[in-house]
Amino acid sequence: MSTKEIAGKAIEFDADGYMADYKQWDQQVAEALASDIGITLTDAHWKVINFCRTDYEAQGDAPTLRRITTVGGVPTKDLYQLFPKGPAKKVAYVAGLKKPSGCI
Repeated sequence: MSTKEIAGKAIEFDADGYMADYKQWDQQVAEALASDIGITLTDAHWKVINFCRTDYEAQGDAPTLRRITTVGGVPTKDLYQLFPKGPAKKVAYVAGLKKPSGCI
């Protein structure tokens, strides 16, 4: 585990680089994490992030790309435009969740 200061908070990250405790997350943390990977958040990003956080609380695991597209109703093409090159992992990172189980 490692700790980084983000938005004035000491945030712990796991060995994969994802937040260890999703409850430390807030909008400022999300914006900082998105900025780290070159993404500026829009309303479309927030729709995906909010779906993923809600789904995580219900399912206990970060949603996979397939789940975001089928259950979340976000077309695959749109998801790749919002979170290029590995959207499920990137949205999980920005949403403060652990790496999705289905991702390598």
